[in-house]
Amino acid sequence: MRTEDLKRKAEQSIDQHRRDIKGIAEKMYKHPELGYKEIYATKEVRKLFEMIGLKDIEENIAVTGVQGTLNPNGTGPHIVVMGELDSVISPDHPDATETGAIHACGHNNQVAAMVGTAYGLAAGDVVKKLNGRVTFMGVPAEEFIELDFRSTLIDQGEIQFYGGKQELIARGAFDDVDLAMMIHSIDLTGTGKKMIVAPQGNGFLGKKVRFIGKESHAGAAPEEGINALNAAMLAMNNINANRETFRDEDKIRVHPIITKGGDIVNIVPSDVRMESYVRGSNLEGIQDANEKVNRSIIHGAKAVGAKVRIEEIPGYFPLIDYAPFADVFYQNALEHMTEEEILRDFQLGGSFDIGDLSHIMPVLHPLVGGITGALHTREFSLSDPELAYIIPAKMMAKTIIDLLADGGEKANDIIEKSKPPMTKDEYLAIQRKNARLIEE
Repeated sequence: MRTEDLKRKAEQSIDQHRRDIKGIAEKMYKHPELGYKEIYATKEVRKLFEMIGLKDIEENIAVTGVQGTLNPNGTGPHIVVMGELDSVISPDHPDATETGAIHACGHNNQVAAMVGTAYGLAAGDVVKKLNGRVTFMGVPAEEFIELDFRSTLIDQGEIQFYGGKQELIARGAFDDVDLAMMIHSIDLTGTGKKMIVAPQGNGFLGKKVRFIGKESHAGAAPEEGINALNAAMLAMNNINANRETFRDEDKIRVHPIITKGGDIVNIVPSDVRMESYVRGSNLEGIQDANEKVNRSIIHGAKAVGAKVRIEEIPGYFPLIDYAPFADVFYQNALEHMTEEEILRDFQLGGSFDIGDLSHIMPVLHPLVGGITGALHTREFSLSDPELAYIIPAKMMAKTIIDLLADGGEKANDIIEKSKPPMTKDEYLAIQRKNARLIEE
């Protein structure tokens, strides 16, 4: 069967199963769950995997999450299509739950697009005519939040890393995978664009900081105390004084928050907590900025005689663009939108844990419209379901058909031409080194 005929079959199947595709997006939206707690989403996605006919279905692949495979015995390249199960916290969003959880990042749209892709490839003889296998993976915990909860999971031996794809890399979930792909929502309202192909994203290091002072009565004897809040304020001022030394090309972002500012107002604060990311477009720039941030924190504490404890947490790696992979997707995207509606090679300030995966294999991570409002905010809303997940499902299904047709020629060509900067073992060694404790 010709490649174009397979693509038409895949598109028809996606159209025929719009209700199920739309349904999973709506169900997840109504039941948002935070990372490593996606019990409902895991169960619902598994049900769809079973309905579609995926094989080797495995649940709770990293605490939560689920995966299944089409054509598991196929020979040739192995492609993974992912959708993220977790939500964010945005308590001011009108649809937020009592906990503040809400799918204000569009991960439910990703899952719908992933399910739609599976429906497309499972149709008739489509996948049987391809040379390779395709695994669909509902992955947990992309959002880097609830660090104390995840620290507890680490202490209990449940996970090794805070991020879901980090954890799956460590567990070997991608050991036999050649290419990975997914989509992500973004607000492109007013730009004239519908999609960004091959974006690049910042990576980051996370940190939890504790300033330790000495309590005393703030009115009667402030001179007997050591003000840990003053230490934190000086630390932030020190960071600000270093911003002019960050190179423009490294795109450094440092954005600390105070998570505990003291206990009661008439006691000199002795226990003050801070969290921060140090973001950047490359690993070297992140490390350079991180050392300056640590120096700023340490000397802010020393200035008032406080002690400080910095817990560094392996964050996400910058997202790498693999142009040959993006080119195949781009050609299929042109069947659904014009060249003028597609943006190439765009640098984002945010971070994605698929950036980690991009350092050990070729990945595709286009950003697609269909939503309005900035990610993670009260304004986020779905505006065009067709663009948000139906069209992306068709584009991904057709891209996979191109990749795995004719003996997997295009997939093998991408694999051969693309040279990830490190192996899995090298990646894990760097991330484990990034986990450190500094006490001054």
